Amino acid sequence: MSTGPNRILDEFAKLMTDAAGAAQGVRREVETAFRGQAEKILNTMDVVQREEFEAVRDMAVKARAENKALAARLEALEARLAGAESPAASPDGK
Repeated sequence: MSTGPNRILDEFAKLMTDAAGAAQGVRREVETAFRGQAEKILNTMDVVQREEFEAVRDMAVKARAENKALAARLEALEARLAGAESPAASPDGK
């Protein structure tokens, strides 16, 4: 059994260890409460989650690429159609 200054230091170290554990528990509870409140506020503001935003962004990039491809096809078809109509549109019919 310890006596004197060593016992006091041992008790003080135990007290500090217990206080540190309690502080960590309080910190976790505060973080959880804060995260819950922040999520509640964001939900009322109609803010989208990152995963949803990235999915829609990927869809928009794909749609933009498809739109460019379709525009190129349309231009090619219009050019071919314009080339086919040119001789028939001449005034002498040749």
